[in-house]
Amino acid sequence: MFTGIIQELGVVESISRSGNICKLSLRSKNIDKSVKTGDSICVNGVCLTVTSKKGDLLNFDLMAETTRNSDLAALANGDRVNLEGAIKAGQTLDGHFVLGHIDCVGVVEYIRRSGDGLMLRVGFPEKFSNLIVEKASIAVDGVSLTVGLVNKNSFEIHIIPHTLKSTTLNMKDSGDTVNLEFDILGKYVAKGMGRVNRTPISEEFLRSKGF
Repeated sequence: MFTGIIQELGVVESISRSGNICKLSLRSKNIDKSVKTGDSICVNGVCLTVTSKKGDLLNFDLMAETTRNSDLAALANGDRVNLEGAIKAGQTLDGHFVLGHIDCVGVVEYIRRSGDGLMLRVGFPEKFSNLIVEKASIAVDGVSLTVGLVNKNSFEIHIIPHTLKSTTLNMKDSGDTVNLEFDILGKYVAKGMGRVNRTPISEEFLRSKGF
């Protein structure tokens, strides 16, 4: 589990395909000091397992499911990525609960700069619209952010200067993709409401429950 507070910007050393697996290698100056093989690292919002480590080089295997549901396979040598190590017991939760399981890939539709801050409008598949509400949390490329204005298939996020300096969001252009993970609490609520909506309150239903 993660918090969405980015600890470091890593650099893609190499990415290649071997059968149905993508091999990803990243260079990390800080996170690698405490990381060992088998640990989980959030890379642009995706939870990955360190398969091997050599110096400041971290290696990962990306299965077909990961490349299908995220944009990691589109990375190129030299690209910067958001990195966060897994949360540890007793650690302060400064962001929100981020699992590293991407729901969908969004597309940056519009960018507006305001002083040192930035507003992004991100489009996403409409079928996920029941998982997002204004003022809720969302992970965008692994960054914990607060949702602004929401439409049926897009939302806005306002990013402060500190976040821009410490993440890759300042490097985004219109048309770029981002990995999206909606708030897990919202997913549970949506699932619960779906069950309620699928079960009409009828005389037969009440009798089956002992009324």
